Amino acid sequence: MNIIKRKNLRRFLIIILVYFPLISISQEFLNAGQIHGSFQMDSQYYIEDSLIGAPKVPEKVLMNAFLNILYTNGNFSAGMRYESYQNVMQGFDSRYKGNGIPYRFASYKADELKVTVGNFYEQFGNGLILRAYQDWNLGMDNSIDGVNVLYNPYKGITLKGIAGTQRFFFEKGPGIVRGADGEFDFNEIFSELAAKKTKITIGGSIVSKYQNDMDPIYNLPENVAAFAGRTKIINGKINFTGEYAYKVNDPSAVNNYIYKPGEALYLSSSYSQKGLGISLSAKRIDNMNFRSDRSITGNVLMINFLPSLTKQHSYSLAAMYPSSTQPNGEMGIQAEVVYNIKKKTKLGGNWGTDITINYSRANSIDRESINDTTAILQTGTLGYKSDFFKLGKELYFEDFNIEIDRKISKKIKAVLTYLYQSYNKKVIEGHGAPMIYSHIGILDLSYKVKDTKSLQLELQHLYTKQDNGNWAMAMLQYTIAPKWFFALGDMYNYGNEIKEKQFHYFNASFGYIKNSNRISISYGKQREGIICIGGVCRNVPAANGVTLTIISSF
Repeated sequence: MNIIKRKNLRRFLIIILVYFPLISISQEFLNAGQIHGSFQMDSQYYIEDSLIGAPKVPEKVLMNAFLNILYTNGNFSAGMRYESYQNVMQGFDSRYKGNGIPYRFASYKADELKVTVGNFYEQFGNGLILRAYQDWNLGMDNSIDGVNVLYNPYKGITLKGIAGTQRFFFEKGPGIVRGADGEFDFNEIFSELAAKKTKITIGGSIVSKYQNDMDPIYNLPENVAAFAGRTKIINGKINFTGEYAYKVNDPSAVNNYIYKPGEALYLSSSYSQKGLGISLSAKRIDNMNFRSDRSITGNVLMINFLPSLTKQHSYSLAAMYPSSTQPNGEMGIQAEVVYNIKKKTKLGGNWGTDITINYSRANSIDRESINDTTAILQTGTLGYKSDFFKLGKELYFEDFNIEIDRKISKKIKAVLTYLYQSYNKKVIEGHGAPMIYSHIGILDLSYKVKDTKSLQLELQHLYTKQDNGNWAMAMLQYTIAPKWFFALGDMYNYGNEIKEKQFHYFNASFGYIKNSNRISISYGKQREGIICIGGVCRNVPAANGVTLTIISSF
């Protein structure tokens, strides 16, 4: 017994002598730096509702949650994100399950060099060949786990290098991603150009992936490279950006394993002056799906990002039929004019009026078979040939909208919006009627009751002869700034041809905000559909139940 006590005493002394100084040093290190973080939890209690198609959820309650922690001390920083899915909420990939730390990193900066090891997000140019990012609402996270180096050898020159594997839920994808990027700001590099009105920046990127070829039928490329060049020119009120990308043959599950190279072109220009802003964008995408696993589909292991040139609508009915980027082939344009009618005029009123007109359109690309067959995407072939500047005949998406924003009095503000949309449901969602044509009207009224109290009324209507017919929506929200808000809303599918499916999707919610903490609770029904952000989408199933959201930062 005495021997056991002596051993325990010896262990205790070793712990004190060895670990206490380390703890003290660590504490001093932490005291010298700063710790910040954020937390979010989304949880829903599900009620089976066979009428709207809400499925039975065995667990009854599902939850998504994360905690970010960031430590900074001078030129050093480190962080991690803990995620928990118990189990993952409906509409998100079921492979998010359990708990783990899928994101952790350490980074330091020494003079012109910055090095990050662990997980990181990165983007080259406009993201046509590399964009690693995270979107919690989409369940999207394609972070890279490896090494990220940034070097500024001279003013105006930025060089980047990355290598690693991508996140695949709580594991890693099978492919290795490598890349390098350089950007050169001529007006900073050459002192004689510093004062010039015209600012010119050029850049170039190369990204490659490696994945073993284990296919028993086809000889698949193990190393696939993509190249991109870009330029940005600013001259006073005019701004122009352009980028072209080329990817060597990359047979995959998305393109049905064809061997055609891919390419993408993105152009954007804008003009602005007091009271007027004009922007015009265009893109062409041809066989540009780029993933670190050729056999995978969905929103996982994507190396690049293909932008959707459409307006991001925040109103419910305006966002009912959103655009989704088609990586196998798409041509698109977007134009927008923002004009301010001066105040104290007949049209502008006492406070002025803002008018925004936006138009976007996406079509197929022109395709011609090279094998005298109707199968354009025939497995194991070059697939097709395509005239780069020729527009395809099939319409994917079209959106014309005009928004009038006007302050009527000191207490009343109104936003009036009209939209006309064409939506190819068969292409974007993979099922249903090929085209849906809709007219949407929205009135958003805000009334300032007192300095800290306001009332908001939303009235929306969607008219269409296709899909599920007409919809009406109303929402009333009362806000007591800066702490409370209460809302009641209803979406009514009164135009459904099947009377038994003319459902009300009501919702009631309230929230409390104090400093950096926000808690909200809602109860109601959710229609089946899709959510898209920047052309990346996820399916949302019908649901009925109570949702709790907690957001906090420190």
